[in-house]
Amino acid sequence: MMKLRHLFHNPDLAEMLLKNWDYDETSLEMFQYYRISANAIYPFRQKGGICFLRFCPASEKRKETIEAELEFIGYLRGAGYPAAEPLPSKTGANLVQKSTPWGEYYACVFKRVSGQPISETSCEDEVMFAYGAALGLLHKLSSENTAPKIKRWTYEDVFNWIEETLSCLPGGTSPLDELRLLRDYFSRRPTNGGRYGLIHYDFELDNVFYDHATKSCSVIDFDDAMVHWYGMDIDQALDSLQSEIAEDQFPRAKAVFIEGYRSQYGIDDDLFAAMPLFRRFAMLYRYTRITRSIQERWENEPEWLAGLRTKLTGALASASEHFGKAIQAVP
Repeated sequence: MMKLRHLFHNPDLAEMLLKNWDYDETSLEMFQYYRISANAIYPFRQKGGICFLRFCPASEKRKETIEAELEFIGYLRGAGYPAAEPLPSKTGANLVQKSTPWGEYYACVFKRVSGQPISETSCEDEVMFAYGAALGLLHKLSSENTAPKIKRWTYEDVFNWIEETLSCLPGGTSPLDELRLLRDYFSRRPTNGGRYGLIHYDFELDNVFYDHATKSCSVIDFDDAMVHWYGMDIDQALDSLQSEIAEDQFPRAKAVFIEGYRSQYGIDDDLFAAMPLFRRFAMLYRYTRITRSIQERWENEPEWLAGLRTKLTGALASASEHFGKAIQAVP
């Protein structure tokens, strides 16, 4: 999540950045359907088709990380994987860096994918199987991508960023104690055996779209892609699924998801013993992002911002629930 100062609706900034691409002038009214979190997303039309402008301040993202994301998407699409298609700007570049009255920004445009977010489906068996298969195929292709041209953001880079960020913020020693525990654990996990590589990291139900006509999935938002164990993606997907469906439906949905995954790529049963540690990684990363985001305060904040701050502050409690707890022996 970006710092709260960047979450304000700014259609003038969006229009200024969008002018680097071709677009239908009348579609700017679609800007009212924007959303902002880790990036600002503004919908528009190009030759009648729906597209999305994605941008963020240069202070929030590394240019190399975005370039690596786009390279990975290009590799996946070249292998026939249904990742969201980046659209080139007027100069032919997929990534645009521009100075604006609001600072330096990075911007990309993506074409809308087919289908609907899995979060808006009934999560029936055919959807869950396709969901798992889409992740399994992603990991299979990742395992075959052995020579990327751009250095990827790794879980170790995330740990370094967490340490640097938390060392400058209030919050006591508990998060840093958790960081030390997880660093020690992951430093001892083997990276061989085809279980480690570039992952999506945010393979949640609202980032995967199911098309009932083709019975297949398309995937968006590779913004958080990093080098990690593939189990991290599986944990994120299952955690998202568990939060969206009824408790009594989850065991069946999980089983079908895993079946779909295994139809494309192998998974060892002992991986599930390590899932609590992947969850703790995700929670520490989430805790750090939220803590960084909410540090700044202003007088007379609008109601939506005050409400969001309260919600995010409350989320810190659940994110820090396991901080400092001993790690049991797991594979």
